[in-house]
This record gives sequence, structure tokens and C-alpha cells, in this order.
Amino acid sequence: MNAVPLDSSRWTWPCEPRVVEHLGRECVTFDDPEGGFLLMLDDVELRDGVIELELAVSAERAFHGVVWRAADDENYEAFFVRPHQVGNPDSIQYTPVSNGISSWQLYHGEGFWASVPFPIDEWFAIRVAFRDMRGEVDVGETTTPTLAISELKRPSARGRVGVQVGGPGLHLARFAYGDETEVTFRGEAPPLSEAQPDGVVPVWSVSDAFREDDLDIGTLVERTWTELVAEPAGLADLARVNGIRDGRNCAFARASIHSDRRQDARFELGFSDHATVFLNGRALYRGDDTYRSRDYRFLGSIGWYDTVVLPLDEGDNDLVVAVAEDFGGWGIQGRFPVATGITLSQRS
Repeated sequence: MNAVPLDSSRWTWPCEPRVVEHLGRECVTFDDPEGGFLLMLDDVELRDGVIELELAVSAERAFHGVVWRAADDENYEAFFVRPHQVGNPDSIQYTPVSNGISSWQLYHGEGFWASVPFPIDEWFAIRVAFRDMRGEVDVGETTTPTLAISELKRPSARGRVGVQVGGPGLHLARFAYGDETEVTFRGEAPPLSEAQPDGVVPVWSVSDAFREDDLDIGTLVERTWTELVAEPAGLADLARVNGIRDGRNCAFARASIHSDRRQDARFELGFSDHATVFLNGRALYRGDDTYRSRDYRFLGSIGWYDTVVLPLDEGDNDLVVAVAEDFGGWGIQGRFPVATGITLSQRS
């Protein structure tokens, strides 16, 4: 492993560090970085490798961790701990970041979260190993991997590595990295997702972004479109197509539905954060699944929470969902639980 001194000029410093002694060790810390930042090595790019941190965190709300395969400051893989959630199911998190949007509301549960009682105000280690599309994380001293990632969500490509400073209370005592020759996995590779089940929308056509306040179904002909293939369970991460620029936080996701007859079909929908459903130009439904919209514990994580009955005409039907994002992930998924006489395809 190659250890890099934390006061080295090899780092890009968005926020000037302070060298201090903390819990008996010399380390660096930062003065309450509002909103957090990335601390990136200037001269290291890895496709496959290992990153190790030794850190101490306070109990304040924060998101401290590791960054790898960073194409730039808005596109990278990330793993972080949540000190304010120690021991809870989401106390640690792996998530991709695309176009500046961290998609933790889209990627949750097994393979993305875990309940880990890492220490507060004590030194502990994080180790992230990654090769091809597989990743593995150790937090603290464990006999088995803390988190096994079956499929990393960003492309397997060379990128920079570094530290996510996600708020106050972070002290760093060590950063080290190794290349592909040092990658070892302690556990078995988790199974990959199965093929898409029948009834799931497999492909969406995604428009360029616009302001949610300017939502107008009549602007479809003015939009530019990008085909986005959904993941096996149906999730489509819209941040792969758009970031939020100048308040443009909404996009259309469009699919063609062919029905062999006139029928009312139950359509289950997941989205983050707001959605308005149109069928053949007519608005049928609007939903809000933002953070804490259901109760104070609701994280805004995407799920199959909403259902709308679609009055399908015989032949081709134009389904359009306007999806708006606040924070935490910009996504959509859709499925017909009973897909009798229905054929799904993308719309160019």
C-alpha cells in the first residue's frame, strides 16, 4: 500500500486543513465545511484498486468516506458512514454519483446499506476494494466483509481517488492506496441481479431537463431525448442523463405501451422525488415521495409505493412521467403487475 501524507502538496485542497493532535494521534481536520467537499489526490488514477482510511468522527450529522473512479468532481463512486445513524440499517452507504447527484435514495437495502456499530470519537479504519464491477468494504475490525457490492453502478474506468469530507467532525490520520495487484476480496461475490421480469418498463426515453415550475406536456416536441435502459429490477437513474443546472430539476421519462384491447390497467410506479403521470397527453396522477413526505422517518427512498390505473386504448399508448428532483437521487421505475395483452417498448 502507498501511504500519502495528509499534509502533502499532492492533494487538491478545497478547504485548508489543520494539523492537530486528536485522541493521541497526529492528524488533519477541517473547520466545519459547509455542505462538504471532496479531497482528491492530484496524481493517482485507478481502475481497480484498494483505498484505506484511518479516521475518527464525532456524532454530528455527516457523511464521511471514500471516493474512487472519479471522472471529475460530479461523477464518481462513493462510500460513506453516517455517524448520526450508527447501528441503524443505513449507518453506512455505497452510492454512485452522476452529474453531481448522489443517488442514495435510489440505491438502498442489501448491497448498499448495512447496520454497522462503528465507533464515535475513536479511531477506526475503512477499506474499499474494487475490481471490474465488484466492490467490497470493511469498516473497523471484522472477520467478514462489512458490505459486499455485487455491481458497482458507474462505468469501470480509470479515475481519481480521494476522501469525501461530508460535514463537521472528521479527523483523518492515514490515507493509503494500492493498485490492481493488491486487490483481494474476503467474501464470495454476491449474485448479480436477475433478468427483468415481465411487466417492467425496460427502457425509457428521457428528455433534457427543465424547471418543474415550467412543466408543460405540450413541450414534448421541443425536447431532446436520450434512451436509458432500466436495471433488471426496473430502476432508471435519471442522473445518468441530466444534472441539475440553473434550477432545471425536472425531466420527462417516456415509454410506449401497446395494448391488444381497450382496458384499464394497474400500473405501479416508483420515483424520486415528484412525479406527474400523463397518458396520451392527459394528466392522470401526481405524487410526492420526497424526504419525510410520509412521516418524519421516511427517507425518500424509491420503492413501489404509488399505483395509478391507466385507461389504455387499443393499440399504441404514449406514457409520459414528469419526474422532478430535490436531492438524494433522481429516478423512476414502472411495472404492470398483471400485464395481460400489454407489450412494452421504448419510444424514440
